[in-house]
Amino acid sequence: MKRRSLLRLLPAVAVPGAAAAWSPSLLAATPAFPSGVIKIVVPFAAGGSSDLLARAIAKSMGESLKATVIVDNRPGAGGVIAMEAVMAAPADGHTLLLATNGTHSIGPALYPGRRIDPLKAFAPVARMHKLANVLLLNPQVPARNVAELIAHAKANPGMLSFASAGNGSASHLFGELFKSQAGVELMHVPYRGGSAAMPDLASGAVSMMFETIPNALAQVKGGRVRALGVTTATRAAGAPEIPTIAESGLPGFDVASWSGLCAPAGTPPAVLALLNAQANQVSRDPAYLQVLANLAVEPVIETAEAMDAYTRQDLARWQQTVKAAKIQLD
Repeated sequence: MKRRSLLRLLPAVAVPGAAAAWSPSLLAATPAFPSGVIKIVVPFAAGGSSDLLARAIAKSMGESLKATVIVDNRPGAGGVIAMEAVMAAPADGHTLLLATNGTHSIGPALYPGRRIDPLKAFAPVARMHKLANVLLLNPQVPARNVAELIAHAKANPGMLSFASAGNGSASHLFGELFKSQAGVELMHVPYRGGSAAMPDLASGAVSMMFETIPNALAQVKGGRVRALGVTTATRAAGAPEIPTIAESGLPGFDVASWSGLCAPAGTPPAVLALLNAQANQVSRDPAYLQVLANLAVEPVIETAEAMDAYTRQDLARWQQTVKAAKIQLD
């Protein structure tokens, strides 16, 4: 892409750690970008929703920049393998990480001694996606909304249980956050994945669980489980008929799974500004938005500075939750 074309894409984007917002002088001092293939490193195997999101980003960004943008799947070790691959790459904007709440907030909260500090190792580009979870209830539990569930749990302390996809999973932490904010006692029952827990939720072996919208809707529509509320502050586009947990009885509850792009720390501010502009342009691409809609994922358009602030807030939330729940993982 020609330098003049780049100028039209660049807003005055505040980049954490930069002395000032973007200016033409920053770009003038930066080598032409992109000068080669851009790689998005994904901390998950090919075929999953995160992989599909990354490939949709790569396609849209590649078309916009008239450059080759590829996806490199590096699953394993809770995202550490992918993070290390990006950290080892030149800090020139050509290698990016598909950052998630797993790599940047939940993981560091669960493993405080981990050798990678994502807030120092990476420069935020933009948070691009958020995915609401749904609070699901076994239909035999006498509650039609969150307020009734909380009242029932308080009247029967320790009698209700919540399933999760495993110790330290997002659904585990969502459940612990709900316990804390609602002031109720719930027994945690970990499973090997959310799909393994669903039959027990439907049968009544466990009382409730948090699950992503795509995995929950078929069970809800079939009447096997009851949806009490979505975890985000606003209703989810993929299930607008389900109220939020906040409006259903627990004001202030607002949490989501999320992902976005980060570059290695030390990437030039002008390149970060260009990448942020590109990420936000991708988030307006109709073809890309259709991929998100198919996955019940909602787009996020924000500055790099906003991603940095959100990540720090999310990390603090999960650190507090992990400490309160006394979660310890090997």
